Amino acid sequence: MGTENPATAKQIHTAPSAALTALKGYWKSVRDLAQVIFASPTAVIGLTLVILWVLIAVFAPLITTHTPFEQDYKLVNKGPSALHLFGTDDLGRDVWARVAYGARTILLLGPLSVLVAFACGVALGLPAGYYQGWVDEVVMRILDAFMAFPAILLYMIIISAVGASSFNVVIAIAIGGTPGIARLVRALTMDIRTREYVAAAKLCGEPDIIIMLREILPNCRGPLIVDFLLRIGYAAFYIGTLGFLGLGLPPPTPDWGGMVQEGHSHMTTNVWPVLCATLAIVTLVIGLNMFADGLREETMRYQ
Repeated sequence: MGTENPATAKQIHTAPSAALTALKGYWKSVRDLAQVIFASPTAVIGLTLVILWVLIAVFAPLITTHTPFEQDYKLVNKGPSALHLFGTDDLGRDVWARVAYGARTILLLGPLSVLVAFACGVALGLPAGYYQGWVDEVVMRILDAFMAFPAILLYMIIISAVGASSFNVVIAIAIGGTPGIARLVRALTMDIRTREYVAAAKLCGEPDIIIMLREILPNCRGPLIVDFLLRIGYAAFYIGTLGFLGLGLPPPTPDWGGMVQEGHSHMTTNVWPVLCATLAIVTLVIGLNMFADGLREETMRYQ
């Protein structure tokens, strides 16, 4: 009575130390990433633009005085005023409110569609690069068939076939992005599979799926993170393009591309809806591209 089991005491003391070590490793990774980002002026400028739009999306209800659906037929196609910061559109809706809430749409659907594309691309590219042979041939020929279509044409065919909705836009962009991601993962896998630590894992009898997920995929993360950021910018651009073509989100959902499509016929009397939506798309895409380019250039110095 009163004696403590040495094994139990050791487990109690080891658990906090292991958690502390993991926490220190996490914060070290965060500090290293911050160091890489802030070492590149291009990445800092791009990240600032992206964070600005994220903040606008998150705090849209607080920084707007109207809802994006509220209509005032007495103030149709009006310019900026104290009541409407960037004027109104052809239905009397507040342009600033539609831009702010539209940021939520694009910042949700863009990353979501790229995540789905990455999941599919990794699932196809890893086994193709690891096994090669007939597996590689089958996967690559299927992906080549999709890559034969220009991206925007492929999106138009898919949306026209299944209809315009948030879900279908995500699926269309994911299908269009999967071949490029799969080819990138395949190329990285073909290089990494020849490394000594992969051979050591094979000698230890590790299953192929474990080797691919534990040894190969984590060592692809650098190029994949940069590609992920670039593809979010492409996705934002394509969502806007589909909205302009009338194949994006169904009205009255706030959609930057849809705002351009709705307002371009009234540009002779009111340019503000088109101008604001266009600047929103441009600044977000430029911000994402600058952040990805700066991150890629800075990480290449450490290779």
